[in-house]
Amino acid sequence: MSTRLPKTYPLPTVALEDAVANQFRLMECAARHFEGQQLFGTDAGVLPGSGRPRTTARVEAVLADFFGAQAAALVQGAGTGAIRAALGAVLAAGAPLLVHRAPVYRTTGVTLRGLGVEIVEADFNDRAALDRALSSGRFRWAYVQHTRQRAADSYDPGDVLAACRAARVRTVVDDNYAVLRVPACGVELGADASCFSLFKLHGPEGVGAVVGARDLVDRVHEDNYSGGGQVQGHQALDALRALSHVPVMWAVQSRVTTEAAERLAAGEVPGIAEVRVANAQDRCLLLRLDRPVARALPAAAARYGAAPYPVGSNSRYEITPLVYRMSGSVLEDAPELADWTVRVNPMRAGADLVIGILGRALRDLRDVPATGGSGFRAPSGAGPARAPHPSPGLYDHAAGG
Repeated sequence: MSTRLPKTYPLPTVALEDAVANQFRLMECAARHFEGQQLFGTDAGVLPGSGRPRTTARVEAVLADFFGAQAAALVQGAGTGAIRAALGAVLAAGAPLLVHRAPVYRTTGVTLRGLGVEIVEADFNDRAALDRALSSGRFRWAYVQHTRQRAADSYDPGDVLAACRAARVRTVVDDNYAVLRVPACGVELGADASCFSLFKLHGPEGVGAVVGARDLVDRVHEDNYSGGGQVQGHQALDALRALSHVPVMWAVQSRVTTEAAERLAAGEVPGIAEVRVANAQDRCLLLRLDRPVARALPAAAARYGAAPYPVGSNSRYEITPLVYRMSGSVLEDAPELADWTVRVNPMRAGADLVIGILGRALRDLRDVPATGGSGFRAPSGAGPARAPHPSPGLYDHAAGG
């Protein structure tokens, strides 16, 4: 079998001690912008002057303070809405936009198509190619995705942003799946805007954030003048409350991902041929199987408690490990991986549960024909639709239990 996983270049993570410090610093920012009683009450509507609820404006001030930015705007539409608002604020139809030469995240592609901008690609992994594009003088703006669009992407987002800044090209960064997980997000690295979903940070559905330069954020607020487009006060405060525990949660999850990768690479689960840690959207494990049963594995793993598909990829809904196909942009770049490779995110679980679920699911698939189909039916005699409540030894390290 010739299909192999590419070498990956995971982004750096935040150590647990630093995550604790970040959490405390976020609370210090909240205390600077809220009086005590304001943390228990909210408002709604288009307030004269600011055009948004007072509570929403306070949460925006907290975010700007925390990320060291000039301003912030909360928007509807989660991460996609944030990207759309930021790019729409600075680009006119037909304007050239520099992007990485790779399959674009699909919802971002819809935004770019709707804006009618001229997309110009350069390989951000190749510094010489990036410098040639920047020195052309064609661009006022570049768009950078912080996490990987291709599994083999190796560029340092900070280096890309520094090159753009030196060429006087302004930048909008998609920081979904990166903010609070990496030591510094786009705006902290010098970008003009970081765009991200607060739903992916355990906040309420549909809330996104644009954090960055005041002129860009002011335009986002001006464009979002409709009352129906506002993030209401209760949504904003809910997002801040949720955000309060995310730094530590992310650090724990990153640590579990590393532990699970080491144990799977050591052979604890038969049927796994190759293991990579990657930022293929979220930081996760990429597992190449020794048989082409990847399309069947999510359903098999779900019988033992795994989430078989994402809701927001690290939203408040996802608690057990996610076992799922590769992202659409990665598969567009490497379609040969579809039958052989899955991604696994521990979510809130420990490495023992990740390994136990994978071992049992792959054991169930040993007698299933490796046809590459997407369906999975439990083998005859496989037992109940769900495993019984685990006894102390149920998720031991052996694949067969």
